[in-house]
Amino acid sequence: MAIHWYPGHMHKANKEIKEALSRIDLIIEVLDARIPFSSQNPLLSSLRGDKPCIKVLTKSDLADPDLTRQWQAWLEQEQGVKTIALTTEQPDKMRQLIELSRKIIKTLPGQRQVFNTMIMGIPNVGKSSLINILAGKSIAKTGNEPAVTKSQQRINLGNDFVLFDTPGVLWPKVENEPSMYRLAVSGAVKDTAFEYEDIAFFAADYLLKAYPEILLERFKLEELPQNELQVIEAVGRKRGCLRAGGRIDLNKASKILLTELRAGKLGRISLETPKIIDQELIELAKQLQLKAEADALSGKKRKKKKRAYRP
Repeated sequence: MAIHWYPGHMHKANKEIKEALSRIDLIIEVLDARIPFSSQNPLLSSLRGDKPCIKVLTKSDLADPDLTRQWQAWLEQEQGVKTIALTTEQPDKMRQLIELSRKIIKTLPGQRQVFNTMIMGIPNVGKSSLINILAGKSIAKTGNEPAVTKSQQRINLGNDFVLFDTPGVLWPKVENEPSMYRLAVSGAVKDTAFEYEDIAFFAADYLLKAYPEILLERFKLEELPQNELQVIEAVGRKRGCLRAGGRIDLNKASKILLTELRAGKLGRISLETPKIIDQELIELAKQLQLKAEADALSGKKRKKKKRAYRP
């Protein structure tokens, strides 16, 4: 699958984050509660070192509540971070993030006249909305499409609490291919970066396995489709996406499925589980090991050829 998503401002943002970290006491990473693993920056664990971190699971009102609790337990156990699940519908709970941050920073050695925190997250994860609620006014730009924030901002939240806002950043390469699809399904990647049908087929296959009853109810289906193609075709028939001759317009049907999924109209859905990710990471480790062995063997063969060819 080819998704092109690494514009210049993201490269610049990653560089600025590295430079600013030396002044930061605490990192707040905003994750999409529907894809807590796929929406976290894999570079962060190496960048932050031993700095404390709070993982904020936003859009929790769109995610499966049982799976959100599982993800919080997984993140706290596997990564040694604090977690909190939030939604813009709960502004009072969002403000608790400041007090939680203060408590963590106060446990750090040394005196601090200013509490420096950095907030980061992928595009379209709800980071700007969170900042505006914390600040009590509109400071950060918000929007329904990725990459709204383009430059780093320094925001004083009062009482010597300073928040460094960074642009929503993705990374040059996602090793785990299913995570690329989940990022696209959730809307973290601009729609111009991929083919609707490709992403919708991935979403349909997952929904068919994880939430079959939701498909039946939302699209008023009499029986469950047997595969992802049949899911898209069923959506197309129910939504009138027909071409000449009665053929289904797969592109239109795919857009409808993705739009309704992202808006929460299908219900509270999480696109990954800790169990699925554990399995994928095991498989990914095997693939990377095989690739490393193949590259090493190829390198040895090239060296051998060079030694053999000596005029």
